[in-house]
Amino acid sequence: MDINTVTSFRRARTRDDLALAPGEAFLGGGTWLMSEPQPGTTGFVDLTTMGWPDLEITSEGLRIGATCTIARFVAWAQTEAPPHWRATRIIPDAANALLASFKIWNTATVGGNICQSFAAGSLTSFTAGLDATAIVWTPDGGERRVAVAELVTGNAENALARGEVLRAIDIPDHALRSHMLLQKIALAELGRSGAVVTGRIDPDGASVFGITAATEAPTVLRFGELPDAETLAHAVGAASRYYSDPLGSADWRRGVSIVLAERIRTTLLQAQGQRA
Repeated sequence: MDINTVTSFRRARTRDDLALAPGEAFLGGGTWLMSEPQPGTTGFVDLTTMGWPDLEITSEGLRIGATCTIARFVAWAQTEAPPHWRATRIIPDAANALLASFKIWNTATVGGNICQSFAAGSLTSFTAGLDATAIVWTPDGGERRVAVAELVTGNAENALARGEVLRAIDIPDHALRSHMLLQKIALAELGRSGAVVTGRIDPDGASVFGITAATEAPTVLRFGELPDAETLAHAVGAASRYYSDPLGSADWRRGVSIVLAERIRTTLLQAQGQRA
């Protein structure tokens, strides 16, 4: 789409370049910015020229650069991810839940998917389900850290103030070592996700279930061990902020989230039995 209000374009190379002038907006992959009119935007500041590493293995886990493309993230998961980080095996599932073409994968960024903050953003599902932390650069030259599950505050709403930049996403080692699964459902075979549920068992036996797409903001449920069916169904059903839109009612989203969570719980329970 022609964005005919934009009259300037800057390539950011240092933090000083990230100071926004009136009307400017940050540009990552641009797949959403270029998809519809941006009447309030008069300039783009390109983040991809900052030179941030796509993926870094640290002593604490994995750091994903906000400008890492989805294609690069998927390729890394399939060919380079350490085998003991079992949770990385569902990265392709998360990417495929976006129902985007390979052309989009080669441009769209992990950080952009999170910052857009759509309820159905499946990379939000993946990172929130793994207790990921967002590293946010502030306009005064500092930084702050916030859980991805708390960064997204509503459907297309987040806690980023104007001028703040998502620099990276950190995922802790213990979560990456977990056995994690992802399930999704939509009203149409190729429709936007109506519910995305993740579930994982950590090395210490604790379990974490996440609900996205069905709720306006990520819901994270924690248990000391893998819960029984009744306990999990009650927790998922009692979660707040299920919503209705043309792609699904709140009651339907609640109901299918319970079903998806139970499917995950059953599979994780079977895997536990096989390892015992």
